[in-house]
Amino acid sequence: MSRYRGPRLRVVRRLGELPGLTRKSPRKSYPPGQHGQARKKRSEYAIRLEEKQKLRYNYGVTEKQLIRYVRKARRATGSTGQSLLQQLEMRLDNTVFRLGMAGTIPAARQLVNHGHITVNGTVVNIASYQCRPGDVIAVRNREQSRQLVETNMQYPGLANLPSHLEFDKNTLTGKVNGIIEREWIALQINELLVVEYYSRMA
Repeated sequence: MSRYRGPRLRVVRRLGELPGLTRKSPRKSYPPGQHGQARKKRSEYAIRLEEKQKLRYNYGVTEKQLIRYVRKARRATGSTGQSLLQQLEMRLDNTVFRLGMAGTIPAARQLVNHGHITVNGTVVNIASYQCRPGDVIAVRNREQSRQLVETNMQYPGLANLPSHLEFDKNTLTGKVNGIIEREWIALQINELLVVEYYSRMA
């Protein structure tokens, strides 16, 4: 299953607020489709599936990538759910988004893919690159890149900068000081249900 490129508000109406996917708010509060307003009791499977879909759409990862992240999280020490969220949050595209260089994660991915972002002085164009504590993330030193980011910064996606990041607006340079803490994750998600969803499948 490839990355989602369809209407974003349709997904937000179905799954709830996804700060990484879009800044727009739907006018209608009920899910899309013919039966959107009909109340129906959701099964446990449907609830777990919905939480998993929230992760997929918010961070813009494919099903294959998400399964890979879950397997890696299972091998890590500590909470599998928290490890999964940390891996997704420490992706380069998400870090660029959280630094305020782009309004959404898809916009941040485009910045990365088009070679506008450097990590420790080297251009990195892989959106899934895992940022580590000590990494310095900056805008490439050329006019077009700086203009793009300066325009994006006028309309930031999220107002608050997480505690593990610092950002200098004058030099357009950010630094990763640590691993993100759970309370700084903007997405409203129950990560345990996602882990349960994949444990039933595996």
